[in-house]
Amino acid sequence: MSRSIEVNGVKLVYEDGGQGTAIVTLHGGPGMGSRAGDWTAFQPLTDQYRLISYDQRGNGDSDAGEPYSHAQFVDDLEALRQKLDLGKIVVLGGSYGGFLALEYALAHPQSLHAVILRDTAASNRFQDTSMERAMSSGFPMDQARLERLFGGHVGSNDEFRESFGMIQPLYTVERDPVAEAKRLAQIPFRYETHNWAFSRNQPEYDLVDRLKEIQVPVLVTVGREDWITPLEASEELAAGLPNNEFVIFEHSGHSPHIEEQERYLKVVRSFLEQHVS
Repeated sequence: MSRSIEVNGVKLVYEDGGQGTAIVTLHGGPGMGSRAGDWTAFQPLTDQYRLISYDQRGNGDSDAGEPYSHAQFVDDLEALRQKLDLGKIVVLGGSYGGFLALEYALAHPQSLHAVILRDTAASNRFQDTSMERAMSSGFPMDQARLERLFGGHVGSNDEFRESFGMIQPLYTVERDPVAEAKRLAQIPFRYETHNWAFSRNQPEYDLVDRLKEIQVPVLVTVGREDWITPLEASEELAAGLPNNEFVIFEHSGHSPHIEEQERYLKVVRSFLEQHVS
């Protein structure tokens, strides 16, 4: 059953289950992401851990409220941690949520047991790679629409939905058009949040030189066929983080926690058993 909590002037909607050390998930896709995917994928972990998945401000069922800056998202997570009296947590960030997990690790190392990263990056330097892979994918692509999407210049929620529909087939190794259509219909699109993230946050995003400051254990995971945060981005993370385990999922695109869920959860459990008492 969904709950809500007021932090920093906005209401955040979240799910909370299990007990023990808390794993807090950070969804990706600013303006189209929500708690739903992580909450479903990581439910099995509630036999040993407390799992909390929430919609970030301006996403899903949570309130709107600028700024949608990385600093604000990090402040929201820390406020949620304190209000729920979670103590030290494990942060699990996927895609754009991984950007925020890294920012949080730099800002609040004392609040962390460990970090789990899924298909993410420490910088924006792979955006051209993503664009090239989309254009050469063989799927119908409108380059101007793609450039508006990547640049944070989407004009409406309808345009946002159509643009994501165009790139959606790129995300998984094995296509399921029926599942894609169902997912597209369920996504809560909020284009203002997306535009802020891609026009203001992304251009300045580069933590590569600061990765060495993150001393907590970090699990870096990636699908080999990921187009949007490609393998090279996770290799950069693994090269820069002083205390990391790096795992590649050979039969996955952007979502190995779904595409290879059983193996993914085994890897996560093994990592947590080593680093979280």
